[in-house]
Amino acid sequence: MDAPDYQLITKSDELAPALAALWASPVIGLDTETTGLDAHSSRLRLLQLGTPERSWIIDLFHFPAGALGPVRELLAAPHPVKVAHNAKFDAKFLLKHAGVRLGGIFDTYLASLLASAGNESDRHSLEAVVQRYLGIQLDKSAQVSDWSGELVGYQLDYAARDAAILLPLREKILERLDEFDLMVAAGIEFECVLPMAEMELAGFYLDSGCWRAQLERVRAAHREASDELQSELGRGASQMSLFDAPPQINLDSPQQVRDALARIGIEVEGTSESKLHKLAREHAVIKRLLEYRSLSKSLSTYGESMLDFIHPVTGRLHADFRQIGSPTGRITCSQPSLQQVPHTVEYRSCFRAPEGRKLVVADFSQIEMRILADFSRDRALTEAFHSGADLHRTTASQMLGVALESVTPAQREQAKSLNYGIVYGMGAEGLANRIDSSVQEAEVLIEKYFAAYPGVDRWLRDAAERAVKEGRSRTASGRLWVYNFDVFDRAQMAQMRRVGKNAPIQGTASDIFKRAMTLVDAGLKEKDAQIVNLIHDEIVVECAEAIAEEVAGIVEGAMVAAGREFLTRIPVIVEAVVSDAWLKK
Repeated sequence: MDAPDYQLITKSDELAPALAALWASPVIGLDTETTGLDAHSSRLRLLQLGTPERSWIIDLFHFPAGALGPVRELLAAPHPVKVAHNAKFDAKFLLKHAGVRLGGIFDTYLASLLASAGNESDRHSLEAVVQRYLGIQLDKSAQVSDWSGELVGYQLDYAARDAAILLPLREKILERLDEFDLMVAAGIEFECVLPMAEMELAGFYLDSGCWRAQLERVRAAHREASDELQSELGRGASQMSLFDAPPQINLDSPQQVRDALARIGIEVEGTSESKLHKLAREHAVIKRLLEYRSLSKSLSTYGESMLDFIHPVTGRLHADFRQIGSPTGRITCSQPSLQQVPHTVEYRSCFRAPEGRKLVVADFSQIEMRILADFSRDRALTEAFHSGADLHRTTASQMLGVALESVTPAQREQAKSLNYGIVYGMGAEGLANRIDSSVQEAEVLIEKYFAAYPGVDRWLRDAAERAVKEGRSRTASGRLWVYNFDVFDRAQMAQMRRVGKNAPIQGTASDIFKRAMTLVDAGLKEKDAQIVNLIHDEIVVECAEAIAEEVAGIVEGAMVAAGREFLTRIPVIVEAVVSDAWLKK
């Protein structure tokens, strides 16, 4: 691709004519060049803005922050539309170093992910997307060059080219989005970019002293479990030798554990968690082995390594949230994975609000079940939500034909497992593992569940068959997942039916959640408050202590409003609490 026509701007008087041309264009390309990937420790060097006719490269090293007011106004405005690739990156640097809340975003990276509709073979770097849609091979070698010193011609050519290529790329991807009816879903994604960028930039505070104390408790419990298992599993080996001490068993070795269990009279098919779980009720040693494994996982996943992610500049965790982490649109998180932190007081209490601040922890109540009720229009399930009664107790009463006040805790727990499992296509074996019952008992419960909620049964069957017949599923916003499977493979067909039941529900929950993030962010714009974390159906906001109750009201209202945009027949409930830590109390 030839170098586009561009102008390098290093003086204030050169900005006015450039901005006039940019304001006059309905769509402009936007890119940045930075001295590194971390907005807190790197600098923003170049801002590239392009129209179909020309591009401008603003060297920000030549401009004090006060001179960028007119540029900030352009970038924050909803029009012209700003086309960027992975706009979250640019938005973080612009917010940190230029005070810009980027508005009017069209993100070709997110658009490419949506248009690929779950095709895992597609790649979504700018180079890959340009090649796929425009048939042009980009030279990205300058990307890793030194952007902190004196710039040379090939760097400026590269910077201008990246901004210019975004405009024809947008036109091609727009055709695909329109063809696949993805414009609504794309709008939800683009509006969510800025809240995501602001959240990552703000970071989440972790009390390192609290975390280390928790690790010591886990290590102690791990040592105790290890000692008990060595003693118990070593009994068989002791009987084989009158003089030698029993050998130490590698508790992380499936074969050694299996052999040790056999020596004490417990034959197992395998040592996977699913196989051991079935025997845990009968054998205390297997229950202890599962506890040991859980503790091992906690130490390896949430050990000292979590503290390594505390940023030396901010003292906070700045996780990387992937906005479209799965074909259903669910957000995923890494470095560190805050979404997988154990849901216990001991761990969550280490994530705190700094002095003089509070956390507002708000989550949707049973949002996927509410989506299922709205989609299926099942009369009994709809009435259960409108009654305001405990859903799981109501489900147990409907299933088992007992009075609401007579439902036992065990019956409620069975109903709860069914309510949550049904939306994931859980079968009898999965339910049996959850509630420690036989497969036959679980089959009876599932039959009773669908007898109580026949509309749910019909909708799930229809969704599964539709997914197989059409080879795709959609969410309420139109988000699309196209399946690739072998119709002659029974296992793949069964998997597609399970996915077909869940994808519209989980994907619609993602639509609602992202809309909620956008509305919460807008409601907090003039407040000393900021989203600092999220998990699927939960938003965590940090704010000044004096306005915590007000912020809780804003967050709750915004999340309810987002839910009501999609669910018209079922009430949407959000529970928001003010806390000193990441706790719902």
